[in-house]
Amino acid sequence: MDASLALLPLVALISVALFFDFLNGLHDAANSIATIVSTRVLRPQYAVAWAAFFNFIAFLFFGLHVANTLGTGIIDPGIVTPQLIFAALMGAIVWNIVTWVFGIPSSSSHALVGGLVGAGWAKAGFHAVVWGGLNKTIAAIFLSPAIGFLLALVLILLVSWIFVRQTPFAVDKTFRYMQFVSASLYSLGHGGNDAQKTMGIIAILLFSQGHLGSTFYVPLWVVLSCQSAMALGTLFGGWRIVHTMGSKITRLNPMQGFCAETGGALTLFGATWLGIPVSTTHTITGAIVGVGAARRVSAVRWGLAGNIVIAWIVTMPAAGVIAAVSYWVAGLVG
Repeated sequence: MDASLALLPLVALISVALFFDFLNGLHDAANSIATIVSTRVLRPQYAVAWAAFFNFIAFLFFGLHVANTLGTGIIDPGIVTPQLIFAALMGAIVWNIVTWVFGIPSSSSHALVGGLVGAGWAKAGFHAVVWGGLNKTIAAIFLSPAIGFLLALVLILLVSWIFVRQTPFAVDKTFRYMQFVSASLYSLGHGGNDAQKTMGIIAILLFSQGHLGSTFYVPLWVVLSCQSAMALGTLFGGWRIVHTMGSKITRLNPMQGFCAETGGALTLFGATWLGIPVSTTHTITGAIVGVGAARRVSAVRWGLAGNIVIAWIVTMPAAGVIAAVSYWVAGLVG
């Protein structure tokens, strides 16, 4: 009985981590479905079910490199405690809720990384940070949307050249079917990269408490729990952000939607295989801007895109500050 009671705080903290994963799916559902909804290929309720399915099965296609990076490559695993993980999750969750309420497509991934760094700094100062992993993540803030932009731009130019002799009606019909493929690929990339971040958090928590033995790894039940929580969040959808991502930045037709999703998916696949925790929000935004700019520069609402970039830059420090405050408050209460 005593042993069971001792495990209650750990179970509660894992539940909080899974709640963050659920919010991640809710918050980032827009990334997976915005283009396929805005092009009217699928109705929103069907699109979220489609995305949720591919979010869930993503673990079958990717290794756990991103989970290892989050678990051991952002802050020193030796300083990890339940209080620190709680504070990191609070930083990410609070920032996610704030940005969801206001319909701002910020990054759940960078909110979590910022939360880890903020909580680690509050406990042990900046030497707690694993700078190699953090610098790689910070670099991805700028590289992932740039790569998504370039890939989508190249794809739209290539596809336009291939289908130059087709009528607009024929092209539209073809890519209405093709968008099912591109949306599936993007949802796989989203589930593969984003769900692994929470896996890493839960695994390092278990490791720090001696439940994984002497070697860090991610148990299968953690993998399945995180994929399920993210898929469930995606199923509930994030309609405020869908509107921003799918129509406010630029208007898309099915061909453009296909190119944006495919460019974004390829970027996520590469980052996941390299173990880099990138932002799916940044990636798809860059890709959407790329297809819009290919049409004409004025097709992109650059003012809105600029506001989104500001949100990207603010996310990590904002979540870090919230996490640091949460760590100190938890210490006072405890």
